[in-house]
Amino acid sequence: MRVIIVGGGKVGRHLAMLLLDEGHWVRVIEISPVQAPRLYRYLPEEVVLLGSGTDPDMLEAAGIRRADVLAAVTGEDDANLVATTLARFEFHVPRIIGRVNNPLNDWLYMPEMGVDVAINQADLMGRLIMEEMSMGDMLTLVKLRKGQFSLVEEKVDVHSPAAGQAVRDLPLPSDSVLAAVIRKGDLLIPRGDLVLQPADEVIAVVSNAARPQLNALLSRME
Repeated sequence: MRVIIVGGGKVGRHLAMLLLDEGHWVRVIEISPVQAPRLYRYLPEEVVLLGSGTDPDMLEAAGIRRADVLAAVTGEDDANLVATTLARFEFHVPRIIGRVNNPLNDWLYMPEMGVDVAINQADLMGRLIMEEMSMGDMLTLVKLRKGQFSLVEEKVDVHSPAAGQAVRDLPLPSDSVLAAVIRKGDLLIPRGDLVLQPADEVIAVVSNAARPQLNALLSRME
């Protein structure tokens, strides 16, 4: 995969390092001459390009016409949106991701601005903190579809409604599905005849709206 990252701050640098470790082709465009030397300490010199990610000529020099993905992750929403618009409508990049810095600007990160996926860090962090406040021991593993769904893990409490029940008999929320059960280190497929036991680790995909119901099913009855 060929990826262009606009913005070489902490987010852009870390993303580049992760992608390079996975063997992807990466170019990072950074506008600040002060920031560039810091990037060279972590990234190969040929990966870092000094210039503006809102400049079509700079994007051309970075190889955008052959890019599979552009990620605009600068600390300025205006710059990110200009970069995403150019990438989509001028250079027709197949996949475009934008970083939302100010949550109030989230509504701007739409397909009309060239954005396929908007990453709103403040919103995701805030929602995760709220979930941890209210969801007891339910652990969020991965956020899906901009945070609408989650891959979660929770242990079956000995006093929960699910303990001793077969999967087919569980009153699971409609917006949830059990993906796996881990029992004493063994991975079990949650077929209908599998009986959940206390301390089973249940992995599930669930919507935000259905999380409280799933949590109540697996956790201690009050």
